[in-house]
Amino acid sequence: MRTVILVSLIAFSLDQLSKLGVTRILGLNQHLNIAVLPPYIQFRYGENRGINFGMLSDAPDVMRWVLVVFSALVVLAVGWWVRKQTESRAIVIAAGLLIGGALGNAIDRLLLGHVIDFLNMSCCRIENPYVFNLADVFIVCGALGLVIFEGRERRRR
Repeated sequence: MRTVILVSLIAFSLDQLSKLGVTRILGLNQHLNIAVLPPYIQFRYGENRGINFGMLSDAPDVMRWVLVVFSALVVLAVGWWVRKQTESRAIVIAAGLLIGGALGNAIDRLLLGHVIDFLNMSCCRIENPYVFNLADVFIVCGALGLVIFEGRERRRR
């Protein structure tokens, strides 16, 4: 369980520090767009009040609290499940990434009323209009890791 907590804290800290860095140090919330490695990587400021891809962003403020509670339930459920299910290092790390990412976005919603997004990646003459953050990366990697490594663990048993 220590590894889950450690990975969660690292993921959470990296997410929060990156958001502070792009807003307070780089001033992205004033500049709104900073070319990092054009056209592949740009920082574009976004405030996401909804869920993925801005869905439900026009929902009433109560949705903010629903999403905070949902994140808390995910954190508790994944923590409980991983403690009971496995000793696999890969699964424990994946769970920690998912938990840390979920907490990072939940804290944004709780304190700011929205999630700060800033990463934008485009390629091959396709302009990606969406922005995301490190918490989103950790959530996706953690969820994929849980699916992949749990499947391998089951087959091994």
